[in-house]
Amino acid sequence: MEDYAIKDIPHGIDISDILSRNSIDLTPDSLDRVVDAIGDAKYVLLGEASHGTHEYYSWRAKLSRKLIIEKGFSFIAVEGDWPDCYRVNRYVRNYNDAGRTAVDVLHSFDRWPTWMWANWEVAALIDWMKRYNEKQSRDKKAGFYGLDVYSLWESLNAIISYLDKVDKCAKEIAMKALRCFEPYNDKEGTTYAQATRYIPLSCEKDVLALLMEIVGKIPQYNTDHEAVLSAEQNAYVIANAEKYYRTMMSAGPESWNIRDRHMVSTLERIMRFHGKEAKGIIWEHNTHIGDARATSMSSEGMLNVGQLLNEQHKNEVYSIGFGSYEGSVVAGYKWGDEMHVVHAPKAAEGSWEHFLHGQSPRDRIIFMGDEMKKVFGRKVYGHRAIGVVYDPRHERRGNYVPSILPMRYDAFIYIDRTTALNPLHIKPNGHEIPETYPFGM
Repeated sequence: MEDYAIKDIPHGIDISDILSRNSIDLTPDSLDRVVDAIGDAKYVLLGEASHGTHEYYSWRAKLSRKLIIEKGFSFIAVEGDWPDCYRVNRYVRNYNDAGRTAVDVLHSFDRWPTWMWANWEVAALIDWMKRYNEKQSRDKKAGFYGLDVYSLWESLNAIISYLDKVDKCAKEIAMKALRCFEPYNDKEGTTYAQATRYIPLSCEKDVLALLMEIVGKIPQYNTDHEAVLSAEQNAYVIANAEKYYRTMMSAGPESWNIRDRHMVSTLERIMRFHGKEAKGIIWEHNTHIGDARATSMSSEGMLNVGQLLNEQHKNEVYSIGFGSYEGSVVAGYKWGDEMHVVHAPKAAEGSWEHFLHGQSPRDRIIFMGDEMKKVFGRKVYGHRAIGVVYDPRHERRGNYVPSILPMRYDAFIYIDRTTALNPLHIKPNGHEIPETYPFGM
């Protein structure tokens, strides 16, 4: 990692005093201050520095519950596949035959990395959402949706199943798209991506024809209102997934940008579905929710969800990043690897996390107000980012994103030492169900 040391602070500035004035200890009661700071924001973005850390999920769940209860937020949207998350949505909104238990529903998440959403922390949250929604009218029930673009095959199968019941003609168009992809049937889309790199083929024409057919006929589909939304969204997933996989083999930022633009357009579609008073909570990695313009991503031609929402909805967005100094995390050593509980070492010297630990190794919420922007608003330091593939032996090379933290987030939740997430697909915590399940979050 380059040397992004916390340095060149103007003479006479007491950093400890500034941090003290702009932060509070992280406790359940301190979330009231966060809710107050969020104010009338319609988009609350909750990040994470890894996809496998218990505390990030549990604190996001605590805050999300408060926002749903106290601020009337309409839904939680996550960095997950639409078909899998739509099954969760039907469960939490108490549709008939939507699943017997939260654990049963979450077991349908079988795409690697399964632990991102098939975990006990999420099971606790969606059980709470189901119980909360039981007491609400239909228009007040909180939903749960997936924003991601990866589910090409799952979305094709879901839309064919739906059209088989409501529109046989449109089903034939969907079947034509399916036949185009059949020679490249792998769940991750890499076979199709590799084929388009070497020979001039594309299923783009077929998926766009399907999208136009579905969108044009949406007003005619008189089934339950969320099933229609799901059919439309699956059509967009198929079109954007084809585009994403077609570009993923080329160098450059385009596939990343296609994915984040898709997530924003999906979010806007969900907002419209929930009406003009809708408000959404978004759970994604820091690299998606923290404004890319305050990071090195921008110079590399990358944009993200946080940037797009801030550009399109100024003063209606509140983003909260998460980070920690050290701990354990669930990850794979390579793509598709079995899950491991990996020790994340102490943060590299010169990073934001190392700096915050050195100032005071306590958990806290830092509010990025005018004073923080004035002192740190031009300071570019490394900010830790751990993905689903993680090897701590190589951390210093690729796991820090140069960032201006006060410009990237509105608030930052720092947790000094963290612990690993509790996946459903392995026996957690020494074969015992963790105490976060079912309702102790």
